[in-house]
Amino acid sequence: MEIEQYLTPSSISAKEYAPFMWGSNIRKNSSSGFPDIDNVKIAIVGVGEARNSCGNDGCAAAPDKVRENFYELSYISGLAVADIGNIKPGNSVNDTYSALEFVCSELLERKIIPVIIGGSQDLTFANYTAYQRLQQTVNIVAVDRKIDLGEIDSEINAGTYLSKILQFQPSLLFNYSVMGYQTHFVNSEEVETIKKMYFDLYRLGQIQTNMEEAEPIVRNADILSFDISAIRRSDAPGTLHSTPNGLYGEEACQIFKYAGMSDKLSSIGIYELNTLFDDREQTTGLAAQMIWYFMEGFSNRKNDFPSSLEKDYLKYRVTMKSADHEIVFYKSIKTDRWWMEVPYRIGAKSKYERHHMVPCSYEDYQLACTEEMPDRWWQAYQKLS
Repeated sequence: MEIEQYLTPSSISAKEYAPFMWGSNIRKNSSSGFPDIDNVKIAIVGVGEARNSCGNDGCAAAPDKVRENFYELSYISGLAVADIGNIKPGNSVNDTYSALEFVCSELLERKIIPVIIGGSQDLTFANYTAYQRLQQTVNIVAVDRKIDLGEIDSEINAGTYLSKILQFQPSLLFNYSVMGYQTHFVNSEEVETIKKMYFDLYRLGQIQTNMEEAEPIVRNADILSFDISAIRRSDAPGTLHSTPNGLYGEEACQIFKYAGMSDKLSSIGIYELNTLFDDREQTTGLAAQMIWYFMEGFSNRKNDFPSSLEKDYLKYRVTMKSADHEIVFYKSIKTDRWWMEVPYRIGAKSKYERHHMVPCSYEDYQLACTEEMPDRWWQAYQKLS
C-alpha cells in the first residue's frame, strides 16, 4: 500500500515564491499529483489531529499555517525536501495514529526523516510505534514544560501519552529524556517514576544555564518531540498552554539545529501549536524557523559517530577508583564532539550496540577526571548491565 493513500495535499493558497525561497524548491503534494520522493532526505508531514489534545483544539489548523511561513524562508541549496501533505483524519483518533504510524514507518525504511507538524503531542505515540518495523529500540527526547505521564490506566491524550509508550509491547524504548521541564508544573511522583527507570530529566534552568549541554542530550535521540508550550508566552503565544516562563525562541531554534546535526536522529515533531491564540502568526513563524534550522543542521551532518576507524578519534581512559570502573571517552577529531563507551552484557550486542556509545560533553570528561561519575554514564550503565 502506497503512502499517498493516507495523505491529502495542503489547503494553502497557491502563490508565486521568489526563486530563493523553499516554496519554489520543495517537492509538493498537490492537485497535480504526489511528489517523487526518490533521493529525498526530509519529508514534511502535517497531522491536523486534536481530538486528544486536552482542550487545545485549535492545534488541528497548525500544519498549513506553519507551511505558509516555511515556504517563504530561504532554500538550503542541495537539500532535497518533500512536503507530502497532511494525514487524512481518521474516523477515530486510533485511525489517525495508524495512518501516521504507517507513513512514518515507510519513510524511515527509505531513510527519509519525517518532520511532523501536529496536531497534539499524543501523536508522538504513533511516531514511536512506527519503529516496530525497523526492529530497533529507540531513544525519545521530549522538550516540554511538564512530564506527560499521567495515570497508567488513563486513556491516551496529550497529557498521558508517555504512559502508553511505556506500556506498549513489544517495548521499543531504551531511554526517555525530558528537557526544559518546569518544576512548578510537575507532580513529584512523576519525577520519582522517571528516575526509577533511569530516564533523564533536565529542568529549564539547567538547559538555559548552558545551552551547549543540550547538544549531547539531543544527539542521543532517535525521536525529538517538541511541545510548543515549552517556549515562553512572549515568544510563542500560540497555544492554550502558554506560560510566562520557558525557552526563548532562539533557544528552540538551537535545539532543532542540534537535532539536525545528529547522525542518530531519524524523526522529529512539533506539537500543540494553536492558531486561535497566535498573535500575528508569531508562533507559526517561529515553528517554521525551527524547521529551517533543523534542515540547516541536517545539511551540516558530519557522520562522526564513533566506529572502528579509531584514527578519526582521540581516545581517553579514565579509571574511577572509587567506583571500580573505567570510562572510555572518544573525541571526534572532525567535530570535537564527545562520547562515552558503556559496557553491556555479553551476548546482548545486537540489542544494545546502538546505545552503548553515549553522547556526552567535555564537562563529563572533566567530571570523571575528578573521580565523580557522570550521570549520563551511570544511567546508561544501569540499563545496559
